[in-house]
Amino acid sequence: MDTLSQLKNELQEEYQTTRKFFEIYPETKNDFAPHEKSMKMMPLATHIAEVFEWPNTMLKTSDLDFANNDYQPKKFTTKEDLLKALDENYKQGVEALENAKEEDLNQTWALKHNGHELAKWSKYGSIRHSLNQITHHRAQLGVYYRLNDIALPGSYGPSADDQSF
Repeated sequence: MDTLSQLKNELQEEYQTTRKFFEIYPETKNDFAPHEKSMKMMPLATHIAEVFEWPNTMLKTSDLDFANNDYQPKKFTTKEDLLKALDENYKQGVEALENAKEEDLNQTWALKHNGHELAKWSKYGSIRHSLNQITHHRAQLGVYYRLNDIALPGSYGPSADDQSF
């Protein structure tokens, strides 16, 4: 079984679906959040775009320590910036999968905070988890859209807003 090709294909499918969501992103709703504990819409969409790069980071490192890194979330204001970030991050994720070897997927990768291990997977498991994160957060974005009367594109088939079925 060629696991890397399967991961790459799944990342591509998620990219194509996410791009449809981002192409209708409502810039006038950047600060919308359905609840005070919810992320605002643009930071949520930005996070989704960033996850597409994660296979690259996961294949090149052994862990991510939240307390000991210089990561700063991007701050976008336009749909154009969001789409550009999605495209760039997707390209990095796909290239990492294309350049990896099957045995690379067996190595471990962990999330840490100040050296304390929060979660640990094989690199295969961590990449699968990132794909799940894309789906999860895009579903959140879909709820935000629905609450703002924005017609949803289909994800894994037609949506209730599609008139073609």
